[in-house]
Amino acid sequence: MKPQHLAGVLALCAATATHAAPIALRDAVITATYNGSAAGMLGLDHDFAAVPGSNTTRLDPSDSGVEFLTADYLFGIDFAPSGAMTVIANGAIPAGAYTMRFDFGGRLAAAIGAITFTSAAGASGIPVATLLDDDSFALELGDVAWSEFGSVTAEISAAAPVPEPATPALLLAGLAALAATRTRKPRRAKGG
Repeated sequence: MKPQHLAGVLALCAATATHAAPIALRDAVITATYNGSAAGMLGLDHDFAAVPGSNTTRLDPSDSGVEFLTADYLFGIDFAPSGAMTVIANGAIPAGAYTMRFDFGGRLAAAIGAITFTSAAGASGIPVATLLDDDSFALELGDVAWSEFGSVTAEISAAAPVPEPATPALLLAGLAALAATRTRKPRRAKGG
């Protein structure tokens, strides 16, 4: 096979590669816990009141405020329809272990594949996000140092589609067939 043909096949393969995209959260219903407790998270749908079921709320369609406050009022959590999540320090945050869990209950258009931190303002350290299943993830903030009203933002992305195993095999078979069927020029005998 000529080098330019192989380059064309490789370019085609690269052009068809798939990448994860942010998950649209519009109309999402989120259930959350804080430090392992459902009572530790207060949702917008319940006006942030400590009542049974307050740890479940719908995404704010106006995207004008936070969906959750922690019951100790240390953090606000805002989810954007575009797939972003921002955790905001609601004042001075004492050092300690802070964990949150968010569950979308199978209501998203795609499985969650990654939580990628995209920015921090007034916060330093490394937040840790752990995927628990296709619809939920945990967030650990114990190693983050916060200034007053600091924030960290992450993107919730879909799992990248995995190409079927047959696709690479078919491409290789096609390349082998092209190589096998190419015609060779007959060699001329040297000298006379």
